[in-house]
Amino acid sequence: MTSSIRRSNLGDPAILFDLDGTLLDTVYQHVTAWSAALKSEGIILPNWKIHRRIGMSGKALVQQLLRELGTARRDIGSLEKKHDTQFVKASRNVELLPGARELLAFLTRRGIRWAIATTGNKKQTMRLLKNLDIPPGVPLITGDDVARAKPSPDIFVLAAERVGVPISDCIVTGDSVWDILAAGRKSALGVGILSGGYSQEELERAGAFRVYADPADMLMHIEDLGISGD
Repeated sequence: MTSSIRRSNLGDPAILFDLDGTLLDTVYQHVTAWSAALKSEGIILPNWKIHRRIGMSGKALVQQLLRELGTARRDIGSLEKKHDTQFVKASRNVELLPGARELLAFLTRRGIRWAIATTGNKKQTMRLLKNLDIPPGVPLITGDDVARAKPSPDIFVLAAERVGVPISDCIVTGDSVWDILAAGRKSALGVGILSGGYSQEELERAGAFRVYADPADMLMHIEDLGISGD
């Protein structure tokens, strides 16, 4: 059944989704978790500085913040573990963003190939995905699967390989400028989602072709992306 669906939709683009802030309302829980992890090491800074880097790999986020502060190097692995512990506490009741379930169901029903590509580790991601109905066979790429996480495009390149579509024929959908910049580096179409806290102007400046409020808004205007609606 899956193969026949794919043959009938070979002309359609594949959609590669970020997870946090794109399908799940978890961006600010990450901010809280990173803030607590950094404070435990005596690193105090405003939460907005952390928020501006959510979507990057944990390593890149910490490196940039420490460099800006002129702080001595720390054990990034230890900080990431502290973040993960705090994030579990902060994200016990995760909410789906409006239209997330409906958008994924629509794509599945139409035979549009899609995947999830997130910088989170596999253990954390599998826990979060309990809130979504992911059909068997949908590729899931996590930060554990690549040597370089976002803003490197590697995670999206691997997701494109897993769905069997050239990255240049994929639509990368994410809430951060890091998603859009990663898409642009490999000539994928970037679509921005406002639910992570970045503005439309920032996402468009990073190269977003379209910007939507949330997954529900994207589904409402799905024809913009060359995909026929119901």
